Amino acid sequence: MQVLVQDAAAGRFDIVLSESMDRLSCDQEEIAHVFKRLSFTDIKIVTLSEGPVNELHVGLKGMMGALFLKDFADKTRRALRGRVEAGKSGGGNAYGYEVVRRLDAENQPVRGERKIDPVQAAIIIRIFNDYAAGKSPPASAKELNREGVAGPSGTDWGPSAIPGNPGRGTGILNNELYVGRLVWNRLLHQGPRDRKAGLPPQPGKSWITQDVPHLHIVGDDLWKR
Repeated sequence: MQVLVQDAAAGRFDIVLSESMDRLSCDQEEIAHVFKRLSFTDIKIVTLSEGPVNELHVGLKGMMGALFLKDFADKTRRALRGRVEAGKSGGGNAYGYEVVRRLDAENQPVRGERKIDPVQAAIIIRIFNDYAAGKSPPASAKELNREGVAGPSGTDWGPSAIPGNPGRGTGILNNELYVGRLVWNRLLHQGPRDRKAGLPPQPGKSWITQDVPHLHIVGDDLWKR
Protein backbone atom coordinates (compact mmCIF):
# COMPACT_ATOMS: atom_id res chain seq x y z
CA MET A 1 0.00 0.00 0.00
CA GLN A 2 2.92 2.33 0.64
CA VAL A 3 4.08 1.86 -2.94
CA LEU A 4 0.55 2.62 -4.18
CA VAL A 5 0.47 5.90 -2.25
CA GLN A 6 4.00 6.82 -3.37
CA ASP A 7 3.21 6.12 -7.02
CA ALA A 8 0.02 8.18 -6.71
CA ALA A 9 1.99 11.12 -5.33
CA ALA A 10 4.42 10.74 -8.24
CA GLY A 11 1.53 11.00 -10.72
CA ARG A 12 2.04 7.56 -12.24
CA PHE A 13 -1.71 6.90 -12.62
CA ASP A 14 -5.02 8.74 -12.28
CA ILE A 15 -7.35 5.93 -11.14
CA VAL A 16 -7.19 2.78 -8.99
CA LEU A 17 -9.27 -0.18 -10.14
CA SER A 18 -10.03 -3.13 -7.89
CA GLU A 19 -12.44 -6.04 -7.58
CA SER A 20 -13.65 -4.69 -4.22
CA MET A 21 -12.39 -2.53 -1.39
CA ASP A 22 -11.34 -5.49 0.71
CA ARG A 23 -8.94 -6.46 -2.07
CA LEU A 24 -7.10 -3.25 -1.31
CA SER A 25 -7.20 -3.66 2.47
CA CYS A 26 -9.42 -4.99 5.25
CA ASP A 27 -7.80 -2.65 7.75
CA GLN A 28 -10.10 0.27 8.57
CA GLU A 29 -7.31 2.69 9.39
CA GLU A 30 -5.25 1.77 6.34
CA ILE A 31 -8.06 2.07 3.78
CA ALA A 32 -9.09 5.45 5.23
CA HIS A 33 -5.48 6.65 5.02
CA VAL A 34 -5.11 5.49 1.41
CA PHE A 35 -8.43 7.05 0.39
CA LYS A 36 -7.41 10.36 1.97
CA ARG A 37 -4.01 10.40 0.27
CA LEU A 38 -5.43 9.47 -3.13
CA SER A 39 -8.22 12.04 -2.83
CA PHE A 40 -5.61 14.70 -2.09
CA THR A 41 -3.97 13.95 -5.45
CA ASP A 42 -7.39 13.76 -7.17
CA ILE A 43 -7.10 10.03 -7.88
CA LYS A 44 -10.32 8.00 -7.82
CA ILE A 45 -10.80 4.48 -6.47
CA VAL A 46 -13.29 2.42 -8.49
CA THR A 47 -14.24 -1.17 -7.69
CA LEU A 48 -16.47 -3.71 -9.40
CA SER A 49 -18.43 -4.24 -6.18
CA GLU A 50 -18.91 -0.66 -4.98
CA GLY A 51 -18.35 1.43 -8.09
CA PRO A 52 -16.72 4.82 -7.47
CA VAL A 53 -15.62 4.78 -3.83
CA ASN A 54 -16.61 7.67 -1.56
CA GLU A 55 -16.37 8.50 2.15
CA LEU A 56 -19.48 6.43 2.95
CA HIS A 57 -17.94 3.33 1.38
CA VAL A 58 -14.73 3.89 3.31
CA GLY A 59 -16.58 4.18 6.60
CA LEU A 60 -18.96 1.24 6.16
CA LYS A 61 -16.69 -1.14 4.28
CA GLY A 62 -13.77 -0.24 6.49
CA MET A 63 -15.78 -1.11 9.59
CA MET A 64 -16.99 -4.37 8.03
CA GLY A 65 -13.44 -5.27 7.07
CA ALA A 66 -12.19 -4.56 10.59
CA LEU A 67 -14.93 -6.76 12.09
CA PHE A 68 -14.08 -9.54 9.64
CA LEU A 69 -10.40 -9.38 10.59
CA LYS A 70 -11.21 -9.48 14.31
CA ASP A 71 -13.56 -12.43 13.87
CA PHE A 72 -11.00 -14.25 11.74
CA ALA A 73 -8.24 -13.60 14.29
CA ASP A 74 -10.44 -14.85 17.15
CA LYS A 75 -11.30 -18.04 15.26
CA THR A 76 -7.66 -18.62 14.39
CA ARG A 77 -6.52 -18.23 18.00
CA ARG A 78 -9.27 -20.57 19.22
CA ALA A 79 -8.15 -23.17 16.69
CA LEU A 80 -4.51 -22.76 17.71
CA ARG A 81 -5.39 -23.04 21.39
CA GLY A 82 -7.23 -26.29 20.71
CA ARG A 83 -4.21 -27.59 18.82
CA VAL A 84 -1.86 -26.69 21.69
CA GLU A 85 -4.15 -28.29 24.27
CA ALA A 86 -3.92 -31.45 22.17
CA GLY A 87 -0.13 -31.33 22.52
CA LYS A 88 0.53 -30.03 19.02
CA SER A 89 2.43 -26.99 17.78
CA GLY A 90 0.62 -23.65 17.78
CA GLY A 91 2.73 -22.44 14.87
CA GLY A 92 6.33 -22.51 13.73
CA ASN A 93 8.96 -25.07 14.60
CA ALA A 94 11.71 -24.98 17.21
CA TYR A 95 15.31 -26.06 16.76
CA GLY A 96 15.63 -29.71 17.69
CA TYR A 97 12.43 -30.91 16.07
CA GLU A 98 11.10 -32.05 12.71
CA VAL A 99 7.63 -31.53 11.29
CA VAL A 100 5.68 -34.78 11.06
CA ARG A 101 4.05 -35.09 7.66
CA ARG A 102 1.23 -37.62 7.47
CA LEU A 103 -2.42 -37.93 6.47
CA ASP A 104 -5.33 -38.71 8.75
CA ALA A 105 -8.07 -41.30 8.18
CA GLU A 106 -9.85 -38.88 5.83
CA ASN A 107 -6.69 -38.37 3.78
CA GLN A 108 -6.22 -34.84 5.11
CA PRO A 109 -2.84 -33.52 6.29
CA VAL A 110 -2.33 -33.67 10.05
CA ARG A 111 -1.05 -30.33 11.31
CA GLY A 112 1.02 -29.41 14.34
CA GLU A 113 2.76 -32.71 15.04
CA ARG A 114 6.49 -32.69 15.77
CA LYS A 115 9.18 -35.26 16.49
CA ILE A 116 12.72 -34.97 17.84
CA ASP A 117 15.53 -34.39 15.34
CA PRO A 118 18.33 -36.56 16.81
CA VAL A 119 21.19 -34.56 15.27
CA GLN A 120 19.92 -31.21 16.51
CA ALA A 121 18.91 -32.73 19.85
CA ALA A 122 22.54 -33.74 20.40
CA ILE A 123 23.61 -30.12 19.79
CA ILE A 124 21.02 -28.89 22.30
CA ILE A 125 22.25 -31.28 24.99
CA ARG A 126 25.82 -30.21 24.25
CA ILE A 127 24.90 -26.54 24.68
CA PHE A 128 23.23 -27.22 28.03
CA ASN A 129 26.17 -29.32 29.25
CA ASP A 130 28.65 -26.62 28.22
CA TYR A 131 26.56 -23.94 29.93
CA ALA A 132 26.34 -26.01 33.12
CA ALA A 133 30.13 -26.43 33.00
CA GLY A 134 30.61 -22.65 32.86
CA LYS A 135 31.01 -21.99 29.15
CA SER A 136 29.32 -18.75 28.08
CA PRO A 137 26.65 -18.75 25.35
CA PRO A 138 28.80 -16.53 23.05
CA ALA A 139 31.69 -18.97 23.41
CA SER A 140 29.42 -21.91 22.55
CA ALA A 141 28.04 -20.05 19.53
CA LYS A 142 31.52 -19.25 18.23
CA GLU A 143 32.60 -22.87 18.68
CA LEU A 144 29.59 -24.19 16.79
CA ASN A 145 30.18 -21.69 13.99
CA ARG A 146 33.84 -22.75 13.72
CA GLU A 147 32.69 -26.35 13.38
CA GLY A 148 30.21 -25.42 10.67
CA VAL A 149 27.15 -26.44 12.69
CA ALA A 150 24.09 -24.60 11.36
CA GLY A 151 22.01 -22.63 13.85
CA PRO A 152 18.22 -22.44 14.23
CA SER A 153 17.91 -20.16 11.19
CA GLY A 154 19.93 -22.53 9.03
CA THR A 155 22.94 -20.20 9.05
CA ASP A 156 25.47 -19.19 11.72
CA TRP A 157 24.60 -19.08 15.41
CA GLY A 158 23.77 -15.45 16.23
CA PRO A 159 24.55 -13.75 19.54
CA SER A 160 21.03 -14.28 20.92
CA ALA A 161 20.33 -17.77 19.54
CA ILE A 162 21.51 -19.52 22.72
CA PRO A 163 20.82 -17.06 25.61
CA GLY A 164 17.67 -15.55 24.08
CA ASN A 165 15.30 -13.65 26.34
CA PRO A 166 14.07 -15.47 29.49
CA GLY A 167 10.97 -13.26 29.76
CA ARG A 168 9.92 -14.13 26.22
CA GLY A 169 11.01 -17.75 26.44
CA THR A 170 13.31 -17.38 23.43
CA GLY A 171 16.74 -18.88 22.87
CA ILE A 172 17.96 -22.44 23.35
CA LEU A 173 18.45 -22.07 27.11
CA ASN A 174 14.88 -20.84 27.73
CA ASN A 175 12.82 -23.14 25.53
CA GLU A 176 10.67 -25.23 27.89
CA LEU A 177 9.79 -27.55 25.05
CA TYR A 178 13.18 -29.18 25.64
CA VAL A 179 11.89 -30.46 29.00
CA GLY A 180 8.57 -31.58 27.57
CA ARG A 181 6.47 -28.46 28.26
CA LEU A 182 4.68 -26.73 25.41
CA VAL A 183 3.99 -23.08 26.28
CA TRP A 184 1.73 -20.96 24.06
CA ASN A 185 0.35 -17.42 24.27
CA ARG A 186 3.42 -16.19 26.12
CA LEU A 187 3.55 -12.92 24.17
CA LEU A 188 0.91 -10.19 24.02
CA HIS A 189 -0.42 -9.34 20.55
CA GLN A 190 -1.33 -5.67 20.86
CA GLY A 191 -1.86 -4.28 17.40
CA PRO A 192 -0.51 -3.44 13.96
CA ARG A 193 2.83 -2.15 15.25
CA ASP A 194 3.78 -5.40 16.97
CA ARG A 195 6.29 -6.47 14.35
CA LYS A 196 8.27 -3.27 14.66
CA ALA A 197 8.09 -2.80 18.41
CA GLY A 198 8.40 -6.44 19.44
CA LEU A 199 5.79 -8.39 21.36
CA PRO A 200 5.82 -7.87 25.14
CA PRO A 201 5.44 -10.90 27.41
CA GLN A 202 2.03 -11.68 28.89
CA PRO A 203 1.37 -12.51 32.55
CA GLY A 204 1.89 -16.19 33.29
CA LYS A 205 -1.81 -16.70 34.01
CA SER A 206 -2.53 -16.14 30.31
CA TRP A 207 -0.15 -18.86 29.15
CA ILE A 208 -1.40 -22.20 27.88
CA THR A 209 0.91 -25.00 29.04
CA GLN A 210 0.71 -28.61 27.93
CA ASP A 211 2.94 -31.56 28.83
CA VAL A 212 4.49 -33.19 25.75
CA PRO A 213 6.83 -35.89 27.10
CA HIS A 214 7.54 -37.27 23.62
CA LEU A 215 9.37 -33.99 22.84
CA HIS A 216 11.57 -34.11 25.98
CA ILE A 217 15.25 -33.59 25.04
CA VAL A 218 17.05 -32.14 28.08
CA GLY A 219 17.05 -33.93 31.43
CA ASP A 220 15.30 -32.11 34.27
CA ASP A 221 18.47 -31.92 36.40
CA LEU A 222 20.49 -30.46 33.52
CA TRP A 223 17.71 -27.93 32.80
CA LYS A 224 17.73 -26.70 36.39
CA ARG A 225 21.48 -26.18 36.34
